[in-house]
Amino acid sequence: MLFSRLVFSAVHWAARHGLREEESPAEDKDRTVARRTGVRGETYGYWYLRKMGYVFVAKNFIPRGAKGEIDLIGYDGKTLAFVEVRTRTPIEGQKALPELSVTREKQRVLVRAAHQFLRERHVNEDACRFDVLAIDNLTGHVPVLRLHKDAFSPKVR
Repeated sequence: MLFSRLVFSAVHWAARHGLREEESPAEDKDRTVARRTGVRGETYGYWYLRKMGYVFVAKNFIPRGAKGEIDLIGYDGKTLAFVEVRTRTPIEGQKALPELSVTREKQRVLVRAAHQFLRERHVNEDACRFDVLAIDNLTGHVPVLRLHKDAFSPKVR
């Protein structure tokens, strides 16, 4: 846990001005910048959750023959948590609410992927939940995190 705290402190310090890098006009801006911001958000979230005591068993799990991906899978105590990390950079004058981007369709995809993970790894599904880690990436500021434990039910229809 001490190691996780130290690494998160370093990652937190590096993100003191936000998770985005300076944009290059030659790049395919929207897609490339969004992808890089998402990867940085997942890394920041990973170390934040490690600091909070999560023990991860998988990262970026993609089920065989199915659609979707689960960003982080780990234990929070005795509960297996499937964590969706959502990072948003608000447009000037607007507030970003990344947790609202986990739609019912996204929830269905996550549930199917989680069932596949449980089948492949032969894990008992009694003590599982779905968490959403929302990260507001305010340019020039430290990211703001909101962890929603048990954000939605695996019985999504």
